[in-house]
Parts: sequence; structure tokens; C-alpha cells
Amino acid sequence: MVLLRRLVGDVLRRHRLRQSRTLREVSAKAQVSLGYLSEVERGRKEASSELLAAICAALDVSLAEVLREVSDDLAALERPVLAPLGFRPAPTAKVSVAARAGAVAGVPPLRPGRPRHTRPTPDRPVTAPPGPRPSAPVAQLSVHAVVAA
Repeated sequence: MVLLRRLVGDVLRRHRLRQSRTLREVSAKAQVSLGYLSEVERGRKEASSELLAAICAALDVSLAEVLREVSDDLAALERPVLAPLGFRPAPTAKVSVAARAGAVAGVPPLRPGRPRHTRPTPDRPVTAPPGPRPSAPVAQLSVHAVVAA
């Protein structure tokens, strides 16, 4: 959760540090105790409008400018984070039992005691296993050529 008092304190500290001034200098000019100004800058105390105006005057910056910067910082924090181009977040689907058991890419996991390959049946003939096929036909000798030689 973003606290407005932290953003106000950050902007005040930013202005003070840009001017290379100490807390002691600004607190003396604003007629605010050093401890209280420190608490305001750290976002631990919420400054009243009168106190904020005195600190702004001590920093030679308008209250409108400080509030504009606070508004810009708040808008930047509230802006939704965009995913990088080409990035697609993972779907938030429910994890199935097969996935928890170790299935990969929709293939069910192997179960102990279950054969990997099924035996051929009359309605399901045996097919050649997948693999590389020869690029040229294999030369075959005829039986007649072997006998004649």
C-alpha cells in the first residue's frame, strides 16, 4: 500500500538533497524541529498544510510543485506493470492428476506393470517402428543369380 506521507517525504528530501542542504539548515529556516522534519521526510509523520507550506518556503519551492511531484510519483506507482514484448504469462489452469504424476505435454506417465508397446491383434497390425528410412533402395540379389555363380 502506498502512503501519501511517504511520497511527500520523498519529494521534500529530494528537493533538499538537490540543493545540498542539511536537515538542520532547512529546519531552522522553516522553524520546525529537526527531529520532526526528519520524521516527515521519512514518511513517519504526516505534515499539516501549514507545516508543509513552511518547509516548502524554506526549500524555495512552491507547494504546488511539491504536490505535482507527489502526484506524478503516485501515478507512476499505480500504473499497471506491462509484460515485456514476446512474453506470455503461463496459464492459470488447474493442475490435473496426470500432470502431478509426471505427464509431459499431454502424454500420460508410464505406470509400473503396464507394457509400453501393445501386442498386435487382428484388427491392429504391427507397423514398423518410427525411425530413419533409407534414402536409396537396397539392392537385392535374386536366388537365380546366386545359384548360377
